[in-house]
Amino acid sequence: MIKFWQKFLILFPLFFALTGCGDNGITELQQWMDTVKKESRVVISKISEPKVYVPVPYSGKNQIDPYNPAKLLVVLARMKAESNNGLRPDMERRREVLEAFPLDSLKMVGVIEKSNIRNALIQGDKTIYQAKMGNYVGQNFGKITKITDTEIEVTEIVQDATGDWTERKATLELLEAKK
Repeated sequence: MIKFWQKFLILFPLFFALTGCGDNGITELQQWMDTVKKESRVVISKISEPKVYVPVPYSGKNQIDPYNPAKLLVVLARMKAESNNGLRPDMERRREVLEAFPLDSLKMVGVIEKSNIRNALIQGDKTIYQAKMGNYVGQNFGKITKITDTEIEVTEIVQDATGDWTERKATLELLEAKK
């Protein structure tokens, strides 16, 4: 019985190797490809004649160069002036005391009202200052626009990434006494 299995194990792979060497229809496929090659013809169209180049004379050599840096600077300045809409801080005015402090370092500590004019008490460093509507605070040209019992509204004029001046709202809230 062992001899039978030994013969089977040797002959079985040999049988499958021989069946793989058969035709499998490859010759029929090869014949079809040969007939298609014979029947089809390669058609190459002729290249058309190139068009005749007619140069166009340049008439702008007596005009202003559009890439002249001086001309570009004038146009950019005009565009910047139009985009700002006239909004810019007054650089010529005299600075006030509270403009020396960054806005986030200032603290509102109270409100005083004298003859129907409301003044805010603002602490900068260790000193307390009085400020009324229209006074400037902070380092970004911040102007006090409203004073209530609990907060001060400030409108700052700052430059954005393109260099244009824009308005930004900020508030200083009343510092509550710690209990």
